[in-house]
Amino acid sequence: MSTVNKILTELKAHANPKNVEGMARYGITAKKAFGVSAPVLYNLAKKIGKDHKLAGGLWKKEILETRVLAAFIEEPERVTPAQMDMWVKDFDSWAVCDGVCLHLFVKTPHAHKKAVRWSKDGREFVKRAGFALMACLAVHDKEASDREFEKYFALIRRAAVDERNFVKKAVNWALRQIGKRNALLNKKAIRVGEKIRRIDSKSARWIAADALRELRSSSVQRRLKK
Repeated sequence: MSTVNKILTELKAHANPKNVEGMARYGITAKKAFGVSAPVLYNLAKKIGKDHKLAGGLWKKEILETRVLAAFIEEPERVTPAQMDMWVKDFDSWAVCDGVCLHLFVKTPHAHKKAVRWSKDGREFVKRAGFALMACLAVHDKEASDREFEKYFALIRRAAVDERNFVKKAVNWALRQIGKRNALLNKKAIRVGEKIRRIDSKSARWIAADALRELRSSSVQRRLKK
């Protein structure tokens, strides 16, 4: 049976200070990190299996790897809206933010509501989480209607003027992923991108130019026509 202490011992055995330095160069910061590689974390998560209580214990350790691992082993059906709000306020890097959204939050029934609410938050990584969740939902929520994603366009336009790096990149990510979901949303995302491009904001112009380049690319258009 796995315990928090046993997992910490295993993580320390795979610690790599050079990886921590490399992570910092990519903007991955945290109060504490061991520099454990992603494959090691994936394999450890498989060995542990799903465990709600253990996930909570790992999250409280405030270490980058324990928090990523917590997202891997948490049980989505047991995650409450309150837990999501508690975890999101602890986000201190894009790696933890995106990892938790992609591997856990997107699988909960509360994902769409949280995406809307967090996208309006003033805190950098909470706001990023809102748009990262939109991007993840666009890929993984196969049952959602187009209208569910169309309502995100107004939020994307409003946030396009946010100059903070981790926010603007998530806004761009959300626009691109929604626009690649199907042909109809592609056309609407392109129209939104054109409107964003006309906003007098350096961030907005970058978001629009980058998103429009991909949404209009021959590879994306060929895939959508199929």
